Amino acid sequence: MRRRKFLKNSLVGGGLLSLSFNSLWSSTNLFGDRIVPKRVLGRSGEEISVIGFGSIMLNNEPPETCNNIVARAWEAGINYYDVAPSYGNAEEMLGPALEPYRKRSFLSCKSGQKDKAGVEKEMQESFEKLRTDYFDLYQLHALTSIEDVERSFAPGGAMEAVVRAKEEGKVKLVGFSAHTEEAALLALENYDFDTVMFPINFVCWHNGNFGPRVYEKAVERNLGVIVLKSMAERRLQQGEERLFSNVWYKPVLDDELFDQSLAFSLSRKVTSVIPPGNMSLFLKALDRVHHFQPLTASQEDALRQRAMEIDPLFSRSV
Repeated sequence: MRRRKFLKNSLVGGGLLSLSFNSLWSSTNLFGDRIVPKRVLGRSGEEISVIGFGSIMLNNEPPETCNNIVARAWEAGINYYDVAPSYGNAEEMLGPALEPYRKRSFLSCKSGQKDKAGVEKEMQESFEKLRTDYFDLYQLHALTSIEDVERSFAPGGAMEAVVRAKEEGKVKLVGFSAHTEEAALLALENYDFDTVMFPINFVCWHNGNFGPRVYEKAVERNLGVIVLKSMAERRLQQGEERLFSNVWYKPVLDDELFDQSLAFSLSRKVTSVIPPGNMSLFLKALDRVHHFQPLTASQEDALRQRAMEIDPLFSRSV
């Protein structure tokens, strides 16, 4: 078997190998002339790749590895890059790797701080680490509780810093990420956001009744929907170790179910899907997105039945 074909199959087929082959694929375009398609990000008019680059996968990786995968992702058509200060040293790794493409890319950053001073501090540090002076999208990160939202919108809260940055031209679009419907829906009542980053996952949707309310509200307002946890299968069980250091849940590894999970999200009015935070799974998503076809009614029903056999990562609490 030719080296390039062997390498591609190893990385995107099983999705379990660590990327120890960087010296081999550093000068090779793994995906030939295939370009990842783009969708319009809600009402913003921006077009971003339907697969996003989740930069948490760069955490604790060597600079050469980070430079290589960012370059290969760019060649494959990825123009949307997502990062946060809480992702270890991912900002330090992404900054120099993305620098050659920065002016043509869509860079999203976020802060988990709930107060104005905390966001301002993190935002300035992110600008420096990422070697940029603006963000295409800036998000409140990981809104989980009603208290998180209330603190963020209180006087002196996080939103004051974000709104000010937008007024100053440092931030183009404003969004948030959330892991509960209660927090997401309350946030949507407090500000006219441009984007919503939220789990749109077949198990959570069908077996946890988790996702439809937020999705419907976002679509109603023509917001850009960015998908988290699309290829998550379930929580880790007691004593079960992580398969990948930057992935806290069990991702979908089965090839057929991987395709179906991705198709479940992309069959809806979403803009982009962020794969699990592992390089091999990211490369697998880059490969498999070219096989995407919207789910038929029978396929959707079969996936619903499959979901009922799996404990959801998130469930609706009320």
